[in-house]
Amino acid sequence: MALQTIIKATAHVYGDHIDTDRIIPGKYTKTLDLSTLASHVLEDLDPEFNKKVQQGDILIAGTNFGCGSSREQAPLALKQSGVSVVIAQDFARIFFRNAINIGLPVLEIGQHDIAKNSEVEVDLKQGIVKDLTAGITYKATKLPDIMINILNEGGLVNYLKEHGNYTL
Repeated sequence: MALQTIIKATAHVYGDHIDTDRIIPGKYTKTLDLSTLASHVLEDLDPEFNKKVQQGDILIAGTNFGCGSSREQAPLALKQSGVSVVIAQDFARIFFRNAINIGLPVLEIGQHDIAKNSEVEVDLKQGIVKDLTAGITYKATKLPDIMINILNEGGLVNYLKEHGNYTL
């Protein structure tokens, strides 16, 4: 599974301090059915999100995205819903790591003025985010090559199966 390193899609933009309970409410975390998780992603924040999001869309937020619990279901639900990358000013560290581990790209761009429904282009390898609607380019914190490699394999387990002495 090759990682798409240039992503061009519609932006869904939200604010600061979106915790994992807002990403996927705890009452849905007892299922292993990823489509169920995806159908409830962000429902308390934006009840229409799962109807609006299209495969490949981009989620953009403010500061402290993914704070709260360490539940892995939060990035899983976003990825399963069709979100191709999450961009924020900064992330809760455990969310950031969980996202990389399950193969969901995340980039930090600091302060931004990207508006909802903007067309955005992301270059994951170069760490560039372009708001094509507004004509503004942002420099993201570049992901280390090892993280790009993990994302390219679809997540940490796949990476370890392919490149490590790890078997399941």
